[in-house]
Amino acid sequence: MLKIYGRPNSINVQKVIFCLDEIGLSYDLVLAGRQHGHVDTPEYRKMNPNGLVPVLVDDGFVLWESNAIVRYLCAQHSAGALWPNDLRVRADADRWMDWQTTTFGPAIGPAFYNLVRQPEDARDHAAVSASQKKGEACAAILEKWLGDRPYVSGETFTMGDIAIGAIVLRWLNLPLERTPAPNVEAYCARIMERPAARKALVLPLS
Repeated sequence: MLKIYGRPNSINVQKVIFCLDEIGLSYDLVLAGRQHGHVDTPEYRKMNPNGLVPVLVDDGFVLWESNAIVRYLCAQHSAGALWPNDLRVRADADRWMDWQTTTFGPAIGPAFYNLVRQPEDARDHAAVSASQKKGEACAAILEKWLGDRPYVSGETFTMGDIAIGAIVLRWLNLPLERTPAPNVEAYCARIMERPAARKALVLPLS
């Protein structure tokens, strides 16, 4: 059986769980990271020298980096669906997955860290403000893109929506003021209609 190491409130672990449940694969979740520890042990560092979550173990094959795990699972178990056969549609999904990791995620990371994981008297409000502006810029890009398509790759839900759905839910639930983005909000509602999303994308943020 597939084994996932991680914690349910990690967005990177959430993406993998979302993917697994969307496909309908059985797996064991081994709690690891932050309060669960485990990631600094020699055994874990042998699997992932970065000491981060998630890690996938599939019949002796060890893989880290959440989007790589999602791609691997989709290619192996959901070809023609979450892993589109059309190369251009798949490239679209890939593009948005990378954008989530390199752009939208880092943009809102400081706001999330300060507003969700820091006590009020320890918050860096300048960092929150800068993060909010970057998040708004990212949301505006996505708002325009979703103006004429229901999902990031077009008409059908793909692996790209696993990554983007996770970051959009996080952005829309941060306790801060945001410019209205009806396309992004409607997209998030579509994502959260999926049972796998409701299971994996845990609220409230923590």
